[in-house]
Parts: sequence; C-alpha cells; structure tokens
Amino acid sequence: MPEPRHPGDRSAPRQPHDLVVVGAGPAGMAAAATSLDGGLRVALVDSGPAPGGQFWRHPPDHARDAVPTEDLHHDLRTYRALRAALAAHERTGRLTLLLDHHVWTTAAVADGFTVHAVDRGSPPEERAVVLRAPALLVATGAYDRQLPFPGWDLPGVLTAGGLQALLKGGGVVAGRRVVLGGTGPFLLPVAAALAARGAEVVAVCEAAAPSAWLRHPAPLLRHPAKWAEAVGYAGVLARHRIPFRTRTGIVGAEGEGRVAVVRTASLDADGAPLPGTERRIEADTVGVGWGFVPQLDLLLPLGCDLADAGDGTVAAAVDAGQRTTVPGLYAAGETCGVGGAALALSEGRVAAVSVLTDLRAPGRPGVRPLAAERRAVARHRAFARALAEAHPVPRDWPAWLTDDTTVCRCEEVTAGAVRAARTDGPAPDHRQVKQLTRAGMGWCQGRMCGPAVHCLVAARAEPYTPAERLIATPVTLGALADSGGSPADGTPSQPI
Repeated sequence: MPEPRHPGDRSAPRQPHDLVVVGAGPAGMAAAATSLDGGLRVALVDSGPAPGGQFWRHPPDHARDAVPTEDLHHDLRTYRALRAALAAHERTGRLTLLLDHHVWTTAAVADGFTVHAVDRGSPPEERAVVLRAPALLVATGAYDRQLPFPGWDLPGVLTAGGLQALLKGGGVVAGRRVVLGGTGPFLLPVAAALAARGAEVVAVCEAAAPSAWLRHPAPLLRHPAKWAEAVGYAGVLARHRIPFRTRTGIVGAEGEGRVAVVRTASLDADGAPLPGTERRIEADTVGVGWGFVPQLDLLLPLGCDLADAGDGTVAAAVDAGQRTTVPGLYAAGETCGVGGAALALSEGRVAAVSVLTDLRAPGRPGVRPLAAERRAVARHRAFARALAEAHPVPRDWPAWLTDDTTVCRCEEVTAGAVRAARTDGPAPDHRQVKQLTRAGMGWCQGRMCGPAVHCLVAARAEPYTPAERLIATPVTLGALADSGGSPADGTPSQPI
C-alpha cells in the first residue's frame, strides 16, 4: 500500500521508480514519455513551474490566459502531445512529476542512484526530497555563455537567453531600445520576438561573417527547414527595419545607473576591433549571447567522461544509445552538446530505449524505429558542428577589455587581476585563477565568468571544463539536514 503524502506534498504517493529524469525540457519530456510508454515508473524533476524547459518556457499554468505567449514558440504540436502523454501517465500513477524542485546533487549507490532535491513550490518553506532509482537520465540543458566588455555590469545588460526567458515566461519586454550582439542564429528569434512585442531593436550585431556557412554546404542542404526559418526571421527584421550588422561586436556600454549608450565596432577576422569603426548607439537595454555552455553540474560528481563539444566547451561523452561511461547513467539534449530542440527530442527517445533495453523492461516504446532516431541524431549533430564552426567565439575578443573591466561580477575581479594571475602566477587555467583572485567563487559559481576567465588564461585550443561542485544549486542548512545525511551515505530519511 502506498505511503501517505507528506503534508503539503504535491507529488504522487511514494512508490518505487525505475528511472529518474532530471530536466523537463524537450529531451527530458521525450525520454520520460518514451520510458513510460515502455512500462517503466518514472520520476520527472524540474526546477520550473511547468514542463518545457527553456525552449518551451511558458508562464505558470494559472497565468497562461493572462499572459499569452504562444506566438513565441516553435513546434507546439509536439509540446502539447508530450504534455498530454505525461498527464495521462501521471493519472495512472506511473509518473511522478515534481515541478519547482531544484536538484542539488546526485550520488551513485549500490542499487543505482540517489537524487537530492529541494521543493521550492510552497515558499517560504523548503522541503528536502530524495529520489532513488536504478537508472538516472540527466537532461539539464545549457546556459548562456557570456564574454565581458566594459560596462557589461550595468543594469540593462542581459543575456540574449534572459531576454527571451522574460518574454516567454511572463510576456515582459525588458527595454524600449535594445541592441543585440554576439554570434549565432539565436539572436534572430530574440530580435523578432522583441520587435513583435513593441520594443525598438536598434541593431543586431553578429560577430561572424555569413560567408563562413559556405564552407559547410552539406549540413545546410540537409536542413531545408532551417533555411525557411532563417528567411522568416529575415522578413521580420526587414519589416521592422532592424539593421543586421555582420563582423560587428558590442565592445562597451556606458551610463549612469543604467545603460544609456552602447559602443559597437567592426571586427577583423580574429575578432579584434578595427580602428576608426566605433559607433555610439543610444539604448536602454543590451542583450548579448555567445552560444551556450552544457549544464554538467550533476554529471561531474558522478565521474562520467567528458568530450570536446567542438565549440569551446565540453559535454557528456555518450555512446550511440546516449549511455555515459557510468553504468546506469544516461544523458540527452544540451548536456551532450548544444544542438537545438529537434536533436534533444531524438536523443531523449534514444536514451529512453536504451534504459528500457538495459533494464529489460516489458512493453514496447511507442516511438519511431530506433535506427531512424539515431539517423536524426547524427544529422542534427552534423548541423550543430557546422554551426559551431561558422559562429565561433572570436579569438581576439579580449582586446575589447581594459584592465579595469570587471570580469567576475560576483567578486568584482577585473581583467587586469586575471591577467596578472596568468603572467605573475603563473595560473595555467581558470581553477588556479579562482584560487588566486576569487574569480568564480561568488553566487553564480563561475557560470557567468568561468568561460571568459578560461579564455583569458588557457591555451586557445583547450575547451572550457567547469569545476566540479557537490552542491549544484543554493540550498538551505535546513534542507540539507532534512535530506538525511550526506548525499553519498545512501540512507536518506524520506525517499520518494
């Protein structure tokens, strides 16, 4: 007989799980639905108020009608089908859906894995939640990679992903006059969405040159839908008269208390500003994006191997079935390298079939044949590699920085201090810089400054590897105490 619910617990009654999926974005939703169709009992955990991740971020269910954001999304048919499938399995009790739950660590135990989370759905109280299962699938996505520039710590400077999250999650337009910069096609939907909501997008500054795509024609030809999408965004930019400037970077921001002026400059082939090309643009908001960094916080403590993602970062190393090098541990989506929602969906389904096979579960997964999914993964991965090569982080971006430019905003560490740690230390990597300067020791734990510090001190060809952390998200001492001891002791007090 199932145990009674904890007071205030919004989850299903406790029952054994075959699989815990962390992350309810496209990869996690697809993996959970496929595993459930195959007969498994699944716990799906996400820090957001609704499934969908960043790609399908929506306002909370109770606010959907008041804040319509449907026009900002792609492939909502797939999203609705996955939500319906998950809801059906939740009604049968096979799915435990835990929203507003932040996973702060994972640990391998004798019979599988222990997942420690805190329930933040009923503030101000936080309740510790412990999940155990023989199989664990991590689909925690990625976060914006940022490169500092003079003035990037002013209010009004956001990541491009942050601007989009405000729009999708609450219909909020962050500013009236916006300048976007960085590299990659993600800048286009952000510009289009801001313009559609009434913001004046003064300029989109793309650091790369469009001709770079001519070196990779095959991936483009295999993805005609990508061309159609790009043409659509180009039409939106033209309709709103938004300038799109290639080989251009945001090299500074100025203002008293908030951004008032953005400085842009033309860039040479390596990303250094060209003398005499600087422009000053009046704006109250800046959105900057240099791609994304895979979120590996939960995988690193488990000891799985990593692989060079080809874009200056590392990702989880997986086989053709999305298995990591740790038995029983799987990864899908952006944790395996950034490649978009379609790739994440296919990887989630492939991972689920592997779990079903490895656990010898009864039933048959209700997806396309596995061979077709694997071909889709290979095709989308090839496009992601071409994208990374066409839109790299410029080698000479540090030329934008003055010695007094803040690099680590949490600890107020300047570029001059980082450079001194490299030349006088010498510090061979960002971990040593952290010890010498405290860069990366603040609230964000290096998520904002880590890639930039790495670029300032490491060899160009060496990808950025984040530091291992036992605690992946801030957690109270009370929640730690309620978790039943250290995460590795295998004796949680109240497992779900």
